[in-house]
Amino acid sequence: MPLFNKIKNIFKKEKKAKKKKPEKKATVKKEPSKVEPVKKAPPKKKIGEVYKILKEPHISEKSTDLSNDGKYTFRVFSRSNKVEIKKAINDLYGVRVKDVRIINIKPKSRTLRGLEGKRKGYKKAIITLEKGEKIEVLPH
Repeated sequence: MPLFNKIKNIFKKEKKAKKKKPEKKATVKKEPSKVEPVKKAPPKKKIGEVYKILKEPHISEKSTDLSNDGKYTFRVFSRSNKVEIKKAINDLYGVRVKDVRIINIKPKSRTLRGLEGKRKGYKKAIITLEKGEKIEVLPH
């Protein structure tokens, strides 16, 4: 047993030697130099929430004609309201929204090969932008 005690003591001494903190070096004070101001990062946009409101741009012949007047059409989720839609467009595209109009498209009955069914309804929003603002919905 005394042999094991000697080995234990050797290991304890080695651990203590490793744990010793290095000596502190004398600190040298730096002269105050020109301190650059810290640039603040722009606030992060909550884009993840935008996709809970906007589904997709609604592209049709009529909506393409409206885009010349600064009006853009989007399909939106059924529970979204005008305030949420306005904020979502502002966050996603970085434009100023003047007006939001909402249209509920009701489901329509449809017959296919003798079977009756219903086409899904959806909610559509027409967004009017301030003068001079544009959105690139489809790349040209």
